[in-house]
Amino acid sequence: MVLAAGLGTRMRPLTNDRPKALVEVGGRALIDHVLDRLAEAGVEKAAVNVHWFADRLEGHLKSRTRPAIVISDERAELLETGGGLKKARPLLGDDPVFVANIDSVWIDRDDALGDLIRLWDPERMDAALLLARREGSIGFEGGGDFFLGDDGALTFRGEAPSAPFAYMGVHITRPDYADAGPDGPFSLSPLWRASAAQGRLFGCVLDGDWMHVGDPQARDEAEARLKDEN
Repeated sequence: MVLAAGLGTRMRPLTNDRPKALVEVGGRALIDHVLDRLAEAGVEKAAVNVHWFADRLEGHLKSRTRPAIVISDERAELLETGGGLKKARPLLGDDPVFVANIDSVWIDRDDALGDLIRLWDPERMDAALLLARREGSIGFEGGGDFFLGDDGALTFRGEAPSAPFAYMGVHITRPDYADAGPDGPFSLSPLWRASAAQGRLFGCVLDGDWMHVGDPQARDEAEARLKDEN
């Protein structure tokens, strides 16, 4: 499940004529960065939600063959992360799913998505999140999101002034994880908090460089970082 329906408000003026998913970094659209990563990890089908400049995004996606694309249409109402996952449920089948934002680009020195797959254990967890070290990340502002236990269990930062790890926009969960959520728009965050309180939220850390491409400045910094890598 690729979450591509957002308005991209912070990315303006680059999103005045296109969805955020089609903003380019390093010569590729943001959504192609994430779809290429998912294809490399063995994903065969991706549901992509659309809203802002939906026709343009759908037209772009028709050129892709790996993974196969199915559209979750949110033209009528933008549903946020939880609502988007709930609406897409009929498209997702019964196997575990990646859920990915389109504003994360990363340089991988190991096998981040493979590590996440190997971590995932539905008997012990509701969701497994890919994390980045806060220090050294591009485009992330804030005190971090999580503490990581020795067993991989996650604890939210809560009232602590900072936490070492940030959620970098990709996780694995059950396709029905958001089914009990309300009708209409809602976030996955309250579900994660409930899972964390039950000891069922886990994570692993990227060995590499994470770029959160949320605004034009971060896009420029990410482009420079990718150019340096090449």
